Amino acid sequence: MRNKDIFSIMEKMAPRNFAYDWDNPGLQIGSSKKQVKRVMVTLDVLENVVDEAIEQQIDLIISHHPLLFQPVKKIDIDTPKGRTLQKLIQHHISVYSSHTNLDVAPGGVNDILCEKIGIKNTTNLIQTEKDRLYKVVIFVPETHLTDVMEAMSEAGAGHIGNYSHCTFQTKGQGTFKPLEGTNPFIGKKGELEFVNEVKIESIADKIILNKVIDSMVHAHPYEEAAYDIYPLENDGQAYGLGRVGKLQKSMSVQVLCNHMKDVLKLESLRVTGSLDKEVKRIAVLGGSGEKYWSDALQKGADVYITGDMTFHAAQEAWQRGLVVIDPGHYSEYVMKQAVKRYLDKELKNTDVKVIESVSDTDPFLTI
Repeated sequence: MRNKDIFSIMEKMAPRNFAYDWDNPGLQIGSSKKQVKRVMVTLDVLENVVDEAIEQQIDLIISHHPLLFQPVKKIDIDTPKGRTLQKLIQHHISVYSSHTNLDVAPGGVNDILCEKIGIKNTTNLIQTEKDRLYKVVIFVPETHLTDVMEAMSEAGAGHIGNYSHCTFQTKGQGTFKPLEGTNPFIGKKGELEFVNEVKIESIADKIILNKVIDSMVHAHPYEEAAYDIYPLENDGQAYGLGRVGKLQKSMSVQVLCNHMKDVLKLESLRVTGSLDKEVKRIAVLGGSGEKYWSDALQKGADVYITGDMTFHAAQEAWQRGLVVIDPGHYSEYVMKQAVKRYLDKELKNTDVKVIESVSDTDPFLTI
């Protein structure tokens, strides 16, 4: 496989268009054409991570935090950043990042944190966009109905709520006349053909629409498959930053903090308010979510879990009755295990090996 194949797999998990405008996801350094055998997943790309990648003979690093945020004006190899870039280039190691797009994506950082903590029935804390939905209609000979329907469904069409493979099918009769230069699957050149066909109707969002079209046309037996695409006014899936949900049962802030320290493998965390307060509705935003505490309050959260809270923001939230738990920005490290698990599944029939970085990139020590 080549890097670009891995990039495409990552963009199925975290589409680039989910990223914020100020972000810089995607290829950071290297070539999309480079062949890849070994991939390493990390939160950050620091010099110690690159040293580990060199030792492990890694071809591609996939990180959450981008290696490059601002334009590079110089590469000073007497600095850690300069040496990091130098080592990556010298050892032909590529870097690809999924940042805010992985925060927003279903199954991304915020959903992983909710799963770890035990927060259920989540909705978005801040909605950023909605899917555009399309009706996909294709006309298929009866003999190939199942093949085409399965191809559409496997590509992601027909998902409504918790149901997949949703289609509507209508039988009818199709006509066509093969002209010069054709090689018809059914019928003869110059003769009008009548064929028993089925119209398959399904639904697909904009993100997967091209994949659905490619899959169903590939599965269709005709040289020229007849299909229609209709834009819909129906609301598609909403995407956004952060999550709000509920614990299975209420618990004290003290118990919740102890639980988080256990499941997130934390030595400590910061918390505001009374440790005896019973809480159930929880808002989560991985990374640096200080400016969204009022959104958590508006969504009825008892607790807001996020990193990088400063004194005055935490103080104001506390005065408004919102418990704030700050597990630190590094708690986003949970993405390593989840991304590895996803890539292992997607790459199971290849010879590409995926590992998690074991290098520590948390700048803070607890003493």
